[in-house]
Amino acid sequence: MYSILNRYALFMLCTQTIAWTIRNYNLERANLLEEELTIQVGGNIKLSYEENAANDILMRHKQREVDEFIQNPKYFNFSQHYFTYKDDIEKSKVYQIIKRMPKGAALHVHSSLMLSAERLLALTYEDHLYACFADDDLKLHFSLTVPQRPCSSKWQLLADARNNTENIITFDQNLKKHFTLYSKNESDWKTDINSIWKKFNKVISTIKDFIAYRPIREKFFYEALKEFYNDKVTYIEVRSSLPNLYELDGTVHDLTHMPRIYNKVAKKFKEEHPDFMGIKLIVTMHRAKNVSKMLEVIEVARQVNEEFPDLFAGFDLVGQEDLGKPLLDFLPALAEIKDEMNFYFHGGETNWFGTATDENLLDAILLGSKRIGHGYALIKHPSLLAVVKSRDIAIEVNVISNIVLSLVCDVRNHPLASYLALGMPVVLSSDDPGAWGADPLSHDFYITFVGIASKRADLRMLKQLVINSIKYSALNDNTKAKYVREVFKKWDIFIKDIITHF
Repeated sequence: MYSILNRYALFMLCTQTIAWTIRNYNLERANLLEEELTIQVGGNIKLSYEENAANDILMRHKQREVDEFIQNPKYFNFSQHYFTYKDDIEKSKVYQIIKRMPKGAALHVHSSLMLSAERLLALTYEDHLYACFADDDLKLHFSLTVPQRPCSSKWQLLADARNNTENIITFDQNLKKHFTLYSKNESDWKTDINSIWKKFNKVISTIKDFIAYRPIREKFFYEALKEFYNDKVTYIEVRSSLPNLYELDGTVHDLTHMPRIYNKVAKKFKEEHPDFMGIKLIVTMHRAKNVSKMLEVIEVARQVNEEFPDLFAGFDLVGQEDLGKPLLDFLPALAEIKDEMNFYFHGGETNWFGTATDENLLDAILLGSKRIGHGYALIKHPSLLAVVKSRDIAIEVNVISNIVLSLVCDVRNHPLASYLALGMPVVLSSDDPGAWGADPLSHDFYITFVGIASKRADLRMLKQLVINSIKYSALNDNTKAKYVREVFKKWDIFIKDIITHF
């Protein structure tokens, strides 16, 4: 009997010990998980009662979608190219919610590629537009008479070419292909990074050619502002190389005319849309140029800053980083003006490691860049990652751009997942949405929220990303404070909208 009681007591003691161990294990596990959730972007935000109700709805839809993707990976899988699922995104309840969400600002947008191919196509119906079709190339030019520019075939009025075709719909569809990389044909985009950039540069060239006519540029920019505004974006920082615009009679404007156009059109748009906060301009130069050209562009930037101090934000270098000159090549010129104007450098838009391209991150930081464009390779540089966080330098992440331009295949492996988990200063933008048929910002938000961020990431992350877009903008502190108030008036309406309609 004594032996049985002993064994029973020992059994109970072991059971209690195991139960205590499991309780402690679960407690420690929950604490670690909660610590991770607190660290991630938005982790410290406290939601109101109504926000929590809206969050429950949002997360119910998100969990359902993610579970469906996990169970059926061959359908709408984030491991596939964006073009394969782009048209399915609108079916998502999460997307439909995000589409209604006030998004604050877009801080990384290139001016020539802001507008959708559909709206660009509509502008080709304007009078006096000549076209030069040569193999797979297209040149467009507005003129009262046949353009004097070289054409390897012949210049013809686009209206005549369109009207003389057997099928105008097919003609327009073929014309639109020159304005976008978007295609359902896998062979058009399943290629190496240099080849896709070559195609991308051809799209850029065609569009820049088309919108160099001053009246069209004005219409183009107004329509672009409207598309962003309709996507709930109410402030934009536009990157532009300030092209020479021309008139129908052949008059060519100097480089400072483009900022005047931006200023005029933005003011007109704000008059008609009073809740639009406006734009700022980041003057750019292609990184393939030399130092002499940079000095010219810097002088133009100085003139813009003097004439439009409220418009001018700063300076950047653009173009494919892997094949362009690194920041280090321009160091003397950039160091000379670093206290004169703000920098917003592209940096680390590459898959390579230990090269001049990813080391642009180092020079962007040392030159005092206010934000870093893309920062894709930053995850491979732990020391720089720590500096970026400690100095609160925002990373401008453009998810769809990185997919289309062949940096990432499976978007779930995008370094943004780590940046969000680490609570890095992140802002989402769209780079060149017109070139890939994306929403001005909603598609980037949706893919980030469902395909990249933790399955547990919720409304708090979305709210923090909206706050970040204002916090890291080039606006002054007083305007930022006003902007936050305006955005969150709309946010409260958005929250009620979720509860009512979803």
